[in-house]
Amino acid sequence: QVRLVEFGGGLVQAGGSLRLSCTASGDILHIDGMSWYRQAPGKQRELVAMITGGGSPSYADSVKGRFTISRDDAKNSVYLQQNSLKPEDTAVYYCNARITIAEPIGTITTEYWGQGTQVTVSS
Repeated sequence: QVRLVEFGGGLVQAGGSLRLSCTASGDILHIDGMSWYRQAPGKQRELVAMITGGGSPSYADSVKGRFTISRDDAKNSVYLQQNSLKPEDTAVYYCNARITIAEPIGTITTEYWGQGTQVTVSS
C-alpha cells in the first residue's frame, strides 16, 4: 500500500514563507514525476509545480519566481518552498506522484495523491 503524506501547511501573513513537504511510503520501486497541485474554494484543482524524475522543474506562471520545487529521491520526498506568499495562494495543496510498485505478475505505475494540506495567507 502506497501513501503520500504532506506536511508544512499553515497560516502566514502576506509576504511570508512556508515549506511544504510530501513523503511517499510503501513498497516503492521507482518514483517518476512529482507534482504539487492546489485547490481554492469554488475553483478547480490546478497544477502549481512539477519536477521530472530527472530533476527538471516547471511552474505555473502565477508562482514563477516565488515557489521552488525540489525532490530527495533517497527519502522519496518532494518539497515546495513558497516565498513572497500572496492571499491568492490560499488553497489546499496536494502532492501527486507517479509511482511504480511490484505486483505478482510484474510492475504497475499509478498516480497517487496525498490528503492535502491547507495554506492560508492573510492580507
